[in-house]
Amino acid sequence: MKRITANGGQPGPEATGGTRPETRLRVVFGALSLVLLLAALDQTIVSTALPTIVGDLGGLQHLSWVVTAYLLASTVVSPVYGKLGDVYGRKRVLQVAIVIFLAGSALCGLAQTMTQLIAFRALQGLGGGGLIVVALATVGDLVPPRQRGRYQGLFGAVFGVATVLGPLLGGFLVDNLSWRWIFYINLPLGLVALAVIAMGFPSTAARERHPIDYLGALVLGGAVSGIVLFTSLGGTTYAWSSPTLIGILAAALALLAAFPLVESRAADPLVPKELFRTRTFRVTSAVSFVVGFALFGAVTFLPLYLQVVKGHSPTGSGLLMTPMMAGVLVTSILSGNLITRLGRYRMFPIAGTAIATVALALLSRIDVGTSVWVTSADMLLLGFGLGLVMQVLVLAAQNAVPHRLLGVATSTTTTFRQIGGSIGVSAFGAIFANRLGVELAERLPRGVHLPAHPALSTIRQLPRVVHDLYVAAFAAALHPVFLAAAGVAFVGFLLTWLLPDVTLRSTTGAGDEPVESEPVAAEPLRPARPPRSREASPAGRR
Repeated sequence: MKRITANGGQPGPEATGGTRPETRLRVVFGALSLVLLLAALDQTIVSTALPTIVGDLGGLQHLSWVVTAYLLASTVVSPVYGKLGDVYGRKRVLQVAIVIFLAGSALCGLAQTMTQLIAFRALQGLGGGGLIVVALATVGDLVPPRQRGRYQGLFGAVFGVATVLGPLLGGFLVDNLSWRWIFYINLPLGLVALAVIAMGFPSTAARERHPIDYLGALVLGGAVSGIVLFTSLGGTTYAWSSPTLIGILAAALALLAAFPLVESRAADPLVPKELFRTRTFRVTSAVSFVVGFALFGAVTFLPLYLQVVKGHSPTGSGLLMTPMMAGVLVTSILSGNLITRLGRYRMFPIAGTAIATVALALLSRIDVGTSVWVTSADMLLLGFGLGLVMQVLVLAAQNAVPHRLLGVATSTTTTFRQIGGSIGVSAFGAIFANRLGVELAERLPRGVHLPAHPALSTIRQLPRVVHDLYVAAFAAALHPVFLAAAGVAFVGFLLTWLLPDVTLRSTTGAGDEPVESEPVAAEPLRPARPPRSREASPAGRR
């Protein structure tokens, strides 16, 4: 069988016993890391600038859409980018995604009204949705699974840095330059990445063209859009019982139910059925959803605790979340190198979800009087868990599918995590809002009424007695959030035990079909016999 790889359709250096030029690979990997950093930063960097943006452009009633527009657009197009990369080649699709992202960034910086900013954020999300997916899949083209753990561990570190660096950098740019620079900063970095990709990436092999499943993309996009809108707008823009919100959810569920039927009739389905016949892919998708739900949903409330309860500024709260970033850095890099050395990955998601469960349970104890050292230790532990899980799941999914499905497997796994995070933020937000209302009713004196979510400046201007009572109620309302997150993370821990113990392949290319195995049984090793070619076999024998 002829092997088709990313380097012009010929067997890669790994397959021929040679060594890939390390310098070129490092340059390409550096560009991919920069691409991932840009995409991950834009999911968090805007948050600290929102009050300033509203003060400049107005449109307070549409504030949430500045975040929702990007999240919605990037989530919807992720599966499409994965398929396009499989069909047209990763290099070309990644370049298109970067150009769209940079165009959206430039227009966001030039926006003169809130409506323009929301529209340009959606355009930016259309590009940003492809950056993460295609970059992760590109590593699958360039590096065999056995060596991929090291590189994806570093990618996990990039995500960890972006999680904490985003709000911190956003606050710095707003304080010292202008909110527009949170978008302009993407331009020079993106252009550097674009130039390196153009010159340093290997030429993509010619691929067999298939018709794009546009109807499937439309149906899946509509379903994902409805889910993200329901979870993003529920409890904020609309009440959970709002007819508008219920209609959105009903439409999303109807499209989701119709998606398998649409795919069964497609010539080349957007999400092939054979993906879900693979046990590893089913488990990694489920765990990705749970991890997004529990971890990203809960982590959203840590800056709120540091700002409202402990009284830190947005920039200060970003600095205080550095331990979590450090934890992600350490375990992402460590697990990646260990996976490369051992050739197996199953133990890492199991350990990561276990550590994350314990960390979230510990965070449920934080209160007004909790020391910053205790909180930092809990966040460090949570970072350890995150670093052992996130990129390992992508690696497991990529290793379990044929090379021709590498992109769609990567994008589907990532989409499950994004949807889980979106639902988690909304679900935990509802838990928090309900509990805060109860706590305020029990603690505040009669005649004192406060909105459930007053501005930070309003809280700090409250009379001392009322302020202390409000802060205590706020801290108490966080306890059930982290407890619920710990429970969801424990479900993820149970699911990780279903992962088959598969040895990572040491080659890349279309000729390498993955073979799943159940957890390793005690079976004696037998020396491998060389295969007998059909030409050398006697007639009538196989």
